[in-house]
Amino acid sequence: MLVFILLFIPLFIFYTNYKEYNRSRYRKVSNHTYWETFFDKGNSGEYYIYRRLEQLKISKLLLTNLYIPKKDGSTTEIDLLIITKYGFFVVESKNYQGWIFGDEKHRQWTQTFPNKKKFKFFNPIWQNKGHISALKEVLGVTEDSLIQSLIVLSDDCELKKITVTSDNVHVLKKNRLNSTIKQILTRSSTKLTAEDIKNYYHILRPYIRASKEVQEVHIQKINEKLQRKS
Repeated sequence: MLVFILLFIPLFIFYTNYKEYNRSRYRKVSNHTYWETFFDKGNSGEYYIYRRLEQLKISKLLLTNLYIPKKDGSTTEIDLLIITKYGFFVVESKNYQGWIFGDEKHRQWTQTFPNKKKFKFFNPIWQNKGHISALKEVLGVTEDSLIQSLIVLSDDCELKKITVTSDNVHVLKKNRLNSTIKQILTRSSTKLTAEDIKNYYHILRPYIRASKEVQEVHIQKINEKLQRKS
């Protein structure tokens, strides 16, 4: 009986996850298979954020994995983008654990574990700022108030000391995502028409579901930058 239970539980979890995955639009918009999603830490974190955003009861367009061209010929990848009549929400997903310390003005943030091990990582606010800059360029958007930057971290981490000074930058855990967006919307006024949203979508459409070649070049450019800095 115990053996049966031990075998049944993982199969039940797999079946439930697989069924939910096929119900979500994430598979279609990301072009990721079930296996590519759940066996990749970054993709799985992104998927669960997408699922949460699908439940957000507002009129919206929800896009994922946009490879936006930059002036230098490279691309920048936006994890998730929400377009509403109130503007754009650019989401940078980070699937970190441990204690997180960071300041909007500092280049490096710190991840600390109970065993005292510490790891540095690049400021995700700066990273998302690069995404937003490329997005504004390709869309021809000049008004900063139209764009909100959301840094969404795993529920498994603890935000110990995060300092943010910009009004349109938000650092939060995944379980606070929808409530944070709702709070932002209560302070916003309608700025985009249905025609605006339609036009922006048509501009962004070519950058959705990038080919394997585009993705490989993107990764190559990132690796080249890292080598130059090391």
